[in-house]
Amino acid sequence: MYEKIILKPPLFEIGLKGYLFGKDALELAKAADEISKKYDITIIFDPQNVDIQKIASETENIYVFSQHMDSIRIGIGVGSILPEAIKAAGAVGTLLNHSEKRINLNEISKTIQRADEIGLATLVFVDSPEEASAVAYLSPNIILAEPPELIGSSKSVGKLQKEFILKTIAGVKKINSRIIIANSAGVRTAEDVAQIIRLGAEATGSTSGILKSKDPIKTMEEMIKALKEAWLETHPF
Repeated sequence: MYEKIILKPPLFEIGLKGYLFGKDALELAKAADEISKKYDITIIFDPQNVDIQKIASETENIYVFSQHMDSIRIGIGVGSILPEAIKAAGAVGTLLNHSEKRINLNEISKTIQRADEIGLATLVFVDSPEEASAVAYLSPNIILAEPPELIGSSKSVGKLQKEFILKTIAGVKKINSRIIIANSAGVRTAEDVAQIIRLGAEATGSTSGILKSKDPIKTMEEMIKALKEAWLETHPF
């Protein structure tokens, strides 16, 4: 766990995947930057790697993460994502083990170690409470648990998977209480966001729920507002 980057709950992760790039990604990033400041919410924004430098240089409040990185060191590695390169571009962290870019537990461990070594935060995706507990022993900054059957669907984890969320939180916190616990999948509305936070998660996020909506910036702000309100409701002091 890299501790020199302070990621303060509640937290919201906006994954661009391959939906946006270039000027469109920058426009959304700037809007997210303003929303982050307005609501005092930590927003992780993960664009295409080629857009990291531009977005990082033109925003002040969001935390720019790469969508993936490899555990390689400087030298050979055609096609791999070098940790030092994404940090030099302006990223402050990286996603690992997304459902679309799975890696094994050994590689997760090696990549977290590389991130810690050069100064990058890590957000690791898992697809079960059991995998969440296994990854907790590796001490990433954030664990984001998503039931695979709900990813990209219109069915939110907050509505359908209460036991999934509660079991994930309990398992991870028992091992390492400093890890931020996020739950997501199928998050399409502000109420989806609020339900997840009310169940005890410290973070959530959305991709298609924002990017495929009629007004992505409006939808993003509605979700962030709901996140802040649900957090204050469940953490009044």
